[in-house]
Formats: sequence, structure tokens, C-alpha cells
Amino acid sequence: MKSLEQRIADALREEVSLTPYDPNWPQLFAAEAEFLWTTLPNTIVKRIEHFGSTAVPGLAAKPVIDLLVEVSSLDDTKKAVLPLLESHDYDYFWRTDVKVPYPFFIKRDHTGKRTHHIHMVEVDSKWWDRLYFRDYLRSFPDEAQRYETLKRALAEKYPSDRKGYTDGKSEFVVALTEKAKRYFCGSAA
Repeated sequence: MKSLEQRIADALREEVSLTPYDPNWPQLFAAEAEFLWTTLPNTIVKRIEHFGSTAVPGLAAKPVIDLLVEVSSLDDTKKAVLPLLESHDYDYFWRTDVKVPYPFFIKRDHTGKRTHHIHMVEVDSKWWDRLYFRDYLRSFPDEAQRYETLKRALAEKYPSDRKGYTDGKSEFVVALTEKAKRYFCGSAA
């Protein structure tokens, strides 16, 4: 069995490839959300949202459905959710490369290709701000096009470097998220 460090290194070297928007992505999200609602303890899972590029109609994306899952407790998630999802062959990582670490799961198809990312965070996590980003891109197609152009350039530059690809998007995502928060919440946000 590979060490955690080796699994992380392998995951970070997986191909970065964008595909045109697929109108089936919302249904893939809904099916995965339904599986999570029916499989995981309802005392822990409180909310499930589709976010990331596959949640923005018309936007090219890596064909991986991102789910943001509110959990009541990260400790309870480690104890109760981790064994359940691992028993269904999800890859598990404790994300420590972020300010507030959290559990992260990768679901793969029968060929080993990623199909879903599941980010489990508590209600006060800054990850919920990504919904402002999602909603802003949904509301402003020109901004979504700018984001797609950046992503295409980064995917070409970092075809086997997921960290480089993600880091390259970071400044754009942070700036647009702040703009989106001001837009949706008013200037006090």
C-alpha cells in the first residue's frame, strides 16, 4: 500500500484536461448528493452544494464534479464518514495545504479517472465563499469567459501539475470572490 505522501504526489501529477461544458454535470452532482445523503449520517452532513466550474453552465472544466459538504464536526467526520466513504473506494486526504485543514475525498470511475471531489467543511469555513464565486460566474458570462481563458492557458502550461494549475488560478479566484461577495452582500461584505 502506498504511503499518504506517495498518494498525494500521484494525485498532484494527474492530468489537467479541460472539456466543454457537459449538460449532464448537474445530474451527476444530484446523483452523488443523493448517494451522500442516503449513505452518510444525517447527524453529521448538513448541506451539500455543487460548486466549481462544472456548476457554471457553459463553462469548460475538468470533468470532475465538486461537492461542498457542510458537516457538523470535522472530528465526527473523521470517525464516522471516513470509514464509510473509504468502504465505497473513495480516496481520502486530510487537506493540510490550506489555512484550515479539512477532509477531502476523490471518487473515481472503473478506469481510475476522477469523477468527483468532495470537500467536507464546517459551517464557518471560508470555502462557503466559493458559492459567491460560482453565482457570480453564473450571473456574468463575460467573467466566466475570462476565467475559462485563464484555465485553458494554465492547463496548457501545467498539463500534469494540478498544484501549478490551481495556484495559477488562485489570484483570479480570490479577487473575483471578493468582488462577488460585495455584489451579492453589498459593500459591507
